[in-house]
Amino acid sequence: MKRNKEQNYLMRDLGIVALSIILALALVKTRALDGILSAAQEATIIGSFLAGMFYISVFTVAPAIVVLSELISSLPIWEVALFGGLGAALGDLLIFRFVKNNLMEALILWLRRHKEKKVLTLFRSRWFDYILFAAGALIVLSPLPDELGLALMGVSQIRNVLFFPVSFALNFFSILILGLAARSLF
Repeated sequence: MKRNKEQNYLMRDLGIVALSIILALALVKTRALDGILSAAQEATIIGSFLAGMFYISVFTVAPAIVVLSELISSLPIWEVALFGGLGAALGDLLIFRFVKNNLMEALILWLRRHKEKKVLTLFRSRWFDYILFAAGALIVLSPLPDELGLALMGVSQIRNVLFFPVSFALNFFSILILGLAARSLF
């Protein structure tokens, strides 16, 4: 019974991931994403927020960087970083909740089934949590897409209450650094 339930969760999760990849590829191929981000540029707060949401994914980071750079060229950097950081943190939270609730549970069940006691002990260590969290935070802070960093942070078992402010701060500074680099180059 348990194995069927695990397989159902795994198939559901794989289906969601596959659907999101197909949707992202369709947005990129049809150039619909370009239209959405171009329209968002007109409204600065909404544009920064939406570009921030797109800033987190491997499939949408390139057009989001272009939009954020354009917004930064004509608006105060802190304003774009603030609203872009909020959008990115909201997008990160959606991904984080999926990773934390589903992926971690599936990983622990798999480790228990395969009798990986040493690995399970490692996962329960506070130091391991801190290392995973720090590694994930560095990835989120970088202009790299956030998915791997969010997975590491989800495995680190950070509480949801702490995640949003940490994600916001990391994305705020990431967009701020991007803005400073864009201003110095152009």
